[in-house]
Amino acid sequence: MKMPSFGGSRSKKPKSSERKSKIQKPLARWHPGMRQLLDWAVTVGSVLLCLMMLPTRFPGMELLGIGPNWLLIWVVAWSVKRTVWEGVVAGVVLGLLQDAMTSPNPTHAITLGLVGLLTGLIQKQRFIQEDFISIALIVFVMAILAETIFGLQLTVMGDRKAEYIWGYYQRVALASAILSSLWAPVIYYPLNSWWQKMKLFEQS
Repeated sequence: MKMPSFGGSRSKKPKSSERKSKIQKPLARWHPGMRQLLDWAVTVGSVLLCLMMLPTRFPGMELLGIGPNWLLIWVVAWSVKRTVWEGVVAGVVLGLLQDAMTSPNPTHAITLGLVGLLTGLIQKQRFIQEDFISIALIVFVMAILAETIFGLQLTVMGDRKAEYIWGYYQRVALASAILSSLWAPVIYYPLNSWWQKMKLFEQS
């Protein structure tokens, strides 16, 4: 009776590392300008994807008629490892893009700009670890804050009664925060791994 050999399972391990090196080597051989262009293409493409997903309601992505705030998740993912200025600029630009799809009054540029500012201000080395709970918690808090500021803008405009605004936005803020925090890893981890890889190429 022949004993089954386990040599095949051992030979599989180097193959995974070989595949990774095959993927990384072509990018390393690229001209730095081409890598930078590819990096910007991925970044801009992810923003456009988030914009297209805003009005979309897939099964499991809706709570009380509210979906995840994909642009807020993107701003948190961008700002969590960058300077305050970069976070603010990204938040304002994405807020203006969202205003172009909805309405400029009240504006989302203020809310997302503040999200980028606060995320950039966080002392990440001391208080944040790169895990699901930390990123989800940041997105949850920022979603509550963003909806609160948006409600304040509506109150200042005076077009509607304050009781109606805050009664409605309490439900909106909670639903948006829950869904956005649950779906945050879908945006954060792929983009974060890509940006880290591009940063390593720049340093090498």
